[in-house]
Amino acid sequence: MTSSLEALPAPEATEGVETLVRLLRGRRTVVLTGAGCSTESGIPDYRGPGTRARARNPIQHREYLTRPEIRARYWARSLLGWPRFSSAKPNAAHHALAQMERNGVVPGLITQNVDRLHHAAGSSRVIELHGALARVRCLDCGEQEARVDLQERLLALNPDFAHHVLELRPDGDAELSSELLQSFHVPACLRCGGTLKPDVVFFGDNVPAPTVEAAFSLVEEGDALLVVGSSLAIFSGYRFLVRASERRMPIAILNIGECRGVELADVRVEARAGDVLPRLAEALARG
Repeated sequence: MTSSLEALPAPEATEGVETLVRLLRGRRTVVLTGAGCSTESGIPDYRGPGTRARARNPIQHREYLTRPEIRARYWARSLLGWPRFSSAKPNAAHHALAQMERNGVVPGLITQNVDRLHHAAGSSRVIELHGALARVRCLDCGEQEARVDLQERLLALNPDFAHHVLELRPDGDAELSSELLQSFHVPACLRCGGTLKPDVVFFGDNVPAPTVEAAFSLVEEGDALLVVGSSLAIFSGYRFLVRASERRMPIAILNIGECRGVELADVRVEARAGDVLPRLAEALARG
């Protein structure tokens, strides 16, 4: 097994593509994507190779709801991380999946990512399990605001923070020392003055039931499941692997590093998604 993000040697990569083609050809393939699909766009992940050495605890849902200092820390970090996060572009993997949808190979995809890069690449049927950082929602009145607009308000309230350049994190924020948080101002909802939260599912929260139902419904439409760039460590994604296995659907996993549920898969390929998916899309388009 490979332990870095370096591409596999050409013969092994070719063999991996051919293995996937044999399994997926002629089948409507539902795709489940995780953070590893976006690392080649410059967005780090929580569990990929090398992550443990730089691991940080993600935002916890209950702490965000109950502790004002946690909300201040999140929005201060987010102010710094948003410009880089929002400027990320789709990579070859995103474009290949969009092409597979246009070709009728992929009926739709389920993503654990909150970066909207699948949309930017042209995928039209995308179920966002964990929401999207592009939206902000008021916890009191439900009003929504575009994250790009909130960035302007954050900068107006905290102009000095724009000068800090720190480490980007997977959820779109950045590392920040506690000393910088003492004078940070958190904007309130424009409609009611309530508490704002990024429209994403934080750790410890539940994926909304309608989203889960839509994702299960999509799995039911498919003849096969392809997991791309996910360790499947959390249940929100793993349950779809289990459902596919229960339906006796062929399952393929394209991921680097540790992965939960590999014993349920028919095929496991360890390679970068951007190296494999364009070649897979081309081969499957030929029928």
